[in-house]
Amino acid sequence: MVLFGLKSVILMRFFTVCFMMVFCLFQASGQKKEKLIKGMYLQWGYNAEVYTKSTIHFKMSNGNDFKLHHVTAHDKGDYDAIFKNPEQVSIPQYNYRIGFYINSKHTKAIEINFDHTKYVVTDGQKVHVTGTIDGNKVDADCVLNPATFLHFEHTDGANWLHINYVSQYMLAKTHSGARPLLTGVVKAGAGINIPRTDFTWRGDRLNNNFHVAGYNISAEGGLRLYMMRKLFLELTGKTGYVRYVNALANTTMSKGNRATHGFGYLEGILTLGYDINF
Repeated sequence: MVLFGLKSVILMRFFTVCFMMVFCLFQASGQKKEKLIKGMYLQWGYNAEVYTKSTIHFKMSNGNDFKLHHVTAHDKGDYDAIFKNPEQVSIPQYNYRIGFYINSKHTKAIEINFDHTKYVVTDGQKVHVTGTIDGNKVDADCVLNPATFLHFEHTDGANWLHINYVSQYMLAKTHSGARPLLTGVVKAGAGINIPRTDFTWRGDRLNNNFHVAGYNISAEGGLRLYMMRKLFLELTGKTGYVRYVNALANTTMSKGNRATHGFGYLEGILTLGYDINF
């Protein structure tokens, strides 16, 4: 319940910012003959990822300063949470978007995009470690074990918030030609990372606080199927680069720890959307 409450706070803050942006846009458009925005859309859906290998640099308050080289990580879908408890829609890896159409044909838009992704360093793998641990120089292979060494993940989550520029292209209309049936969408954007990092050091674990910890860039493309005039399904593939420059890596006994790393990713996304016309 506490975890769900924290997510609810983040969601409320996000939608408050979005509301203020919409209000400001309306205020600005009201001062001109032509509206700045021609409509908007809302989307909600889920995602799956694969990640490139990453080198993770840990700097700890006790003097430990070391790197894990070429680390393998995976996502953590948790899609079964919806079936176990339908109220927990924010447990799986989810996406939500708010888009603002900037032309009357609704083919161009600016989109606020949030990807709740999960990044889990795979336990049991052998990685090369360099640096200083317990005052000793290290340059050797080690097995990642939470009880004897460490575990590292962003599972509440990796959290990429960014702004996209969106272009939409007509591919097919309904039989009558009255409305779109199938369109292509292309997106590109950049933004910030707001992770909650779960870190274990020699059995001592802490799920750290949400905070701004880095940046991301991305490109996305796919299809949008209009099942009704305003209701659509969107299936896209996305790729990009994510950099964490100061992820919290505290434990219950050790504070002031930070982790730095970056990785590329491929993401599959399925969302349900609704157009709102002005």
